[in-house]
Amino acid sequence: MSTRRKFLRRLPALLAAPVLSSQVVGATLTFPDFGFAANDQINLACVGLGIQGFNNVNAALKNPGINMVAACDLYTGRLERAKEVYGKELYVTRDYRELLLREDIDAVIVATPDHWHDTITIAALDAGKHVYCEKPLVQSLDEGRAILEAEKRNPGVLIVGSQRVSSILLDKARDIYRSGELGQLVMIETYNDRFSALGAWQYSIPRDASPETVDWDTFLKDTGDLPFDATRFFRWRNYQDYGTGVGGDLFVHLFSGVHRMLDSVGPNRVFATGGLRYWEDGRDVPDVFLANCDYAEQPGHPAFNMQLRVNFVAGGGGGSQTRLIGTEGSLELGYNSLTLRRNQLPAAPGYGGWDSFNTFPESTRADFEKWYKATYPPAPPEVVGPNEWTYRTPEGYSDHVHHFNNWFTAIRTGGKVVEDGAFGFRAAAPSLLANESYFGKKVMGWDPVGMRVV
Repeated sequence: MSTRRKFLRRLPALLAAPVLSSQVVGATLTFPDFGFAANDQINLACVGLGIQGFNNVNAALKNPGINMVAACDLYTGRLERAKEVYGKELYVTRDYRELLLREDIDAVIVATPDHWHDTITIAALDAGKHVYCEKPLVQSLDEGRAILEAEKRNPGVLIVGSQRVSSILLDKARDIYRSGELGQLVMIETYNDRFSALGAWQYSIPRDASPETVDWDTFLKDTGDLPFDATRFFRWRNYQDYGTGVGGDLFVHLFSGVHRMLDSVGPNRVFATGGLRYWEDGRDVPDVFLANCDYAEQPGHPAFNMQLRVNFVAGGGGGSQTRLIGTEGSLELGYNSLTLRRNQLPAAPGYGGWDSFNTFPESTRADFEKWYKATYPPAPPEVVGPNEWTYRTPEGYSDHVHHFNNWFTAIRTGGKVVEDGAFGFRAAAPSLLANESYFGKKVMGWDPVGMRVV
């Protein structure tokens, strides 16, 4: 059966949507049902109340049966803000260990700077808590094994915070890919560009930042003794000591989405380049970052290549997209929609036009035409279906809320999450390998199954 006939036979199940034009079909995906037992409440705490910390808590609380009971941050202003937002009865502290001692806390969000992820995640799991750890799971590759061992020896559910892997849009992309509608996957192009000071991590610094309002010594951890620096504290992503740069902030989202769609465990080789092109504000990480990855054949996909890009000074305005390119089509994923485009090569190669045929002498041309018509007889006509169609998420849908629901459901039912420790580490690892490649000016080899540098 031809690919076109296979496509037409599958069309009702794939689309179930009205035709918008002769070439474009669209559908709105279904909003998930977030049901729960009324008496099955989960008490939540958050360690790290920066931008994503507050975003995480707000997304968590949009799920039913979640009670915010405690918060920890090293800046007193954020603790004050937490009480303003979540109620004056909220328990607050600068010491995360105090939260882990509390028996009334079931689950902990870890939304600290990257260099604290492993320490607090392991301590929380060992304290019997369920853990939501922001991406990247680790700051360095050598921290991964300890987290996976802590996850294994404890009953708590660990989920890593690359929220897009729970998206219904990604699930639809996964279904389309697995249906074979792209033909054989050849390569993936993905980017996440920005064009603003805030997008480039130049976050606002409060005027009261000082050694009195900030626990600077704890923030430093084991990175070396430095005098208080509010810029390093509030814009920590700019520094290798505390963050993971573009790789850990944005590449990890791109890797996690692709791995979810393809059931991939990761690439075998990574090479990165880039530079500090514009945001020369004292940071020691690049603001333009590109990586090329080789993926070997795995059960979920053939061998293919992947290109990633982040540009923090994208004069075109920025944006984000992941594009899967196959032998028979492409699948483009944006923030809240995806578009599948079908392009099938004809069985016959054709001749003439921009072709050497026109350089042959007349007798050779006649002989070639006779051979061609015998070798490639005209095919019977086929009914033609749409070559392009689009899916959209419903109005008000949030993959962030959905990701937390995935975690809470696993906590309540004893089930599994979409992004456990191994998945999260396998998404973080190639991001960190890209950093090592960039700074070391070398190609990095990786064993994605054994999760080790080779």
